[in-house]
Amino acid sequence: MTPAPAPRAPTLHHGLARRGLIAIFGSTFLELVGVFMLSPLLLILLKGEGLSTAVAGLFAACGWVGIFLMTPLVSSITRALGRRQALWAAAALPLFATTGFLLTDHLGVWFALEFVAGMAGGLRWVLAEAVVAELSPPELRGRYVGLFETMVGVTFVVGPALLAWVGPQRTLALALVLTLMAGGLLWSLLIPPLPRSADADVAPSGARGIWQALTAHPVVMVAGFVGGFFESGVSSLLPLYGLALGLGPAGAALLVSASGLGSAVLMLPAGLLADRMAFHPSQRWGTQAQARQTLMRGCAGLTLVATAAVPWVAGHPALAWPVVFVWGGAGGCLYTLAMIDIGSRETGLALVNGTAVLVMAYTLGGVLAPALGAWALEVSAKVGFPALMLLMATTGVLAMNQRLREW
Repeated sequence: MTPAPAPRAPTLHHGLARRGLIAIFGSTFLELVGVFMLSPLLLILLKGEGLSTAVAGLFAACGWVGIFLMTPLVSSITRALGRRQALWAAAALPLFATTGFLLTDHLGVWFALEFVAGMAGGLRWVLAEAVVAELSPPELRGRYVGLFETMVGVTFVVGPALLAWVGPQRTLALALVLTLMAGGLLWSLLIPPLPRSADADVAPSGARGIWQALTAHPVVMVAGFVGGFFESGVSSLLPLYGLALGLGPAGAALLVSASGLGSAVLMLPAGLLADRMAFHPSQRWGTQAQARQTLMRGCAGLTLVATAAVPWVAGHPALAWPVVFVWGGAGGCLYTLAMIDIGSRETGLALVNGTAVLVMAYTLGGVLAPALGAWALEVSAKVGFPALMLLMATTGVLAMNQRLREW
């Protein structure tokens, strides 16, 4: 029996929705450019003070711990504050943290500030994705979500490039980061009042909400996990893989660029194609959900085809470039399509919960890939690593062939 559709939230006037999208895009861009400029800067400063690599690594992990712990709490915070105010908080906390980095040298305080900044990042990650999906017109949701994901990818490049431009001088670089964070907060203040969601009083939050979202969209969450594994997680291993193939240090490092390029250039086309297929006049691809699933099957199939070529990469290292391009691109597209699917099915707190679980699934894939991949490379770069990649790619294909639940 087909479940009853979830209640839809009151919608914003077209002009206000457009203003909300512009505000979310602008504030997120400035915030993330600041974040990706700040993260390497702080590590450089810590190493300059003579701290060990292990302590610097713990510091970097502190922010990710904050993201991980915040993600399941986002719906509870949203219920207490409202989406607009929660986004303001997500913009204000990094500004507070950056000010602290500028004013004090105390290592313990820096760890605390990095943890707070990570929690704010987790709050923004979930809420910004959810609000973009909800404010987008249904027939253009793929375009806006794909454009948003592409913009996020661009900030990974712009932030470090700005740091390289100004140099790692503490006062000047932190002042620029502070300016970017302040700009992000000001842009966030332009977010219009968002209507109270229809499920605000009935949708579960916290652990219950997370569990409900996971059981409602298991196939979509697997798509997020596989996407995180191939886009985010594997990219951190590519330099080691390149060295194992016999590439030089520069060539091995450039494999990361090939993966990132695949992600950057394919996510927006995937979103546009999702719109075109879901709203085809003759419903050539079936229902909207079936059309999106067809695309997810295609992305999962691409990862499997690319992975099947890995055993030949050892003898022909040039094959590594198209393989990792497809891994990064197909992985990013799987996450994008999963976000489009959740945004098309849910609204309000249910959408926040679904986005939170998707982010957790993506993060889990990103964490497991380097852990398992490093072990597989240690066992055998020619057998162990390809076997692991093949296992994950096959998991994605099998999961994407499970029937998605309809509305």
